[in-house]
Amino acid sequence: MNSFKRADRVADLIKIEISNLLLKQVRDPRIGLVTITGVKVTDDLRTARVFFVELGKDQCSEEVQAGLGKAAGFLRRELGRRLQLRCVPELVFAYDPSFAYGNRIERLISEIHREEEAHVPED
Repeated sequence: MNSFKRADRVADLIKIEISNLLLKQVRDPRIGLVTITGVKVTDDLRTARVFFVELGKDQCSEEVQAGLGKAAGFLRRELGRRLQLRCVPELVFAYDPSFAYGNRIERLISEIHREEEAHVPED
C-alpha cells in the first residue's frame, strides 16, 4: 500500500499544472508575480485550497486576489483537460503568510548580526 493519500498526489499535480498555466497562459497583469507555494485537497477531492505569495510583497493585495478569483474558472477548466479526474476540485485561493513570517525572521536575524558586529571590540 502506498503511504501517500490520493488527495496529496492530486494536490501535487494541481500545483504543477496551475504554476505552468499562470506562467504560460494567464495574461492578467494583476497576477504576473504570483508564485504557488502549495495546494491542499480535501479527501473527497471536491475542493483544492491553493496557497500563493506575491513576489517581493509581505501582504496580498486585493488586486491579486481578484485576479486569481477571475482566473479560477479558466484554471479549473484547463485542469479538467490536463488531469484525468472524474471531478475537478473547486479552486479556492488563499494567501500564504509563512513567507512573510520567514522574511520577518530573516530581517530580525540580520539586524541582530549587524548590532553584534557594531559592538565587537577591536584588538
